[in-house]
Amino acid sequence: MLRDYRFKVSLMAVGVLALTGCSGGGGGGEGGTSQSSALRIVYQTTEANATMDEVMKKAKADFEAAHDGVTVNLESITGSDEDYATKLALSQRSPDTAPDVFYEDTFKIRSDVDAGYLLNLDQYLAGWDDWANFNEGAKEAGRADDGSIYAVPLGTDTRAIWYNKNVLQKAGVDVPWAPKDWNAILEAARAIKSSQPDVVPFNLYAGTGTGEGTVMQSFYQLLYGTGDTLYDDAEGKWVVGSQGFIDSLAFLQTLYQEELAVTPAEALDPNVWQMVFGQLFPEDKLGGTVEGSYSPSFWQEGGLVDWPEYGDVMGVAPFPTQNGQEPGAVSMSGGWTLAVGANTANPDLAFEFLTEVMNQENSLQYTVANSQIAVRTDVAKDPAYLDANPFVGDVSELVSVTNYRPATADYPQISTAVQEATEAVMMGKQTPAEAAAEFDAAVTDLVGAENTVQK
Repeated sequence: MLRDYRFKVSLMAVGVLALTGCSGGGGGGEGGTSQSSALRIVYQTTEANATMDEVMKKAKADFEAAHDGVTVNLESITGSDEDYATKLALSQRSPDTAPDVFYEDTFKIRSDVDAGYLLNLDQYLAGWDDWANFNEGAKEAGRADDGSIYAVPLGTDTRAIWYNKNVLQKAGVDVPWAPKDWNAILEAARAIKSSQPDVVPFNLYAGTGTGEGTVMQSFYQLLYGTGDTLYDDAEGKWVVGSQGFIDSLAFLQTLYQEELAVTPAEALDPNVWQMVFGQLFPEDKLGGTVEGSYSPSFWQEGGLVDWPEYGDVMGVAPFPTQNGQEPGAVSMSGGWTLAVGANTANPDLAFEFLTEVMNQENSLQYTVANSQIAVRTDVAKDPAYLDANPFVGDVSELVSVTNYRPATADYPQISTAVQEATEAVMMGKQTPAEAAAEFDAAVTDLVGAENTVQK
């Protein structure tokens, strides 16, 4: 969302996924409707934001009203992204339990296509008029290595520095704040620590506890700001021997060694984000952190905490490049999609339900409530979207400097290796150079030396 870490999976949702198989039965094929005319829809919600659940319930009611005899069975999983991915993967192993339509993280698309879980949507999208309203760049989120589209984007996001104006001003830091390089971040953090010992100056996630959040809301902001990358798109190879990788780990080491971030124990808690957004920011106990453009959804009505003053207290700034070099700032983007299961018995009906969920009205509701960046051009022009929160314009501008994770089948394993490197440095078990060398070795073992390039 990409929020990349959330709550424990509810036992009810786990039981449903493990034991039921409403309409998943095999024999999908390229069209037709089974006699059961039932659809099984699997998606994720969090206790902090139930928008997806609300949209799905509305789509179910409208769809069933328009399709006599059709039953839509909704199965919502409340849990972290890692928990959701695990339960979804388990359900997809058998045609009897595989969902007809499901919520899919963009970085899982290529690996799940390779596993045979997603239906090719090209022929369906060709006949869907609304597809023309989707941003051309956003459409690429659902494209696999074979050039076909397998998922439709719900929204996208960017990453930025979210900072508390009260904390910065008490430390003598001018607001609005726009640090020009990494040193400016450290200078502000040290000023906060000196003036307000009970405040966390500047937090960046680290370790395996926060999973994909560690890389999307922390490490990649640093790495891509050095000018280095994780993957060389031109050569189609993974980068090893990167000085930028070492420098990025060194920055994290400084934050944690100087006690400018949360404690290592707190960082390893998958739910540390709740403390950051539910307590530290509203209580003026945190200077800044890096998070997604969706952050206002945590503080709006129905979010993690009701904080009406957030628009006045909080500020947003681009994360700077290492030395202020061009393009001056860096961001990361991800997002979620809806996909149709390759084993659905009702492919036509399943895709039709997907379009119900993704119509303009439902897309607007989802985009606004989740503080997403719109992927439909008609939603992007809607006044309700433009007035959704005070930061829409600022975070949308970061699309021009954003980067995307390598959407390859082996990416999830590479991501884990990155997380392990940050954890080793944060815990003081390895130096940045040692952790980077171990990462290089892990990548080489995973993909083979022939699929790496030295930088």
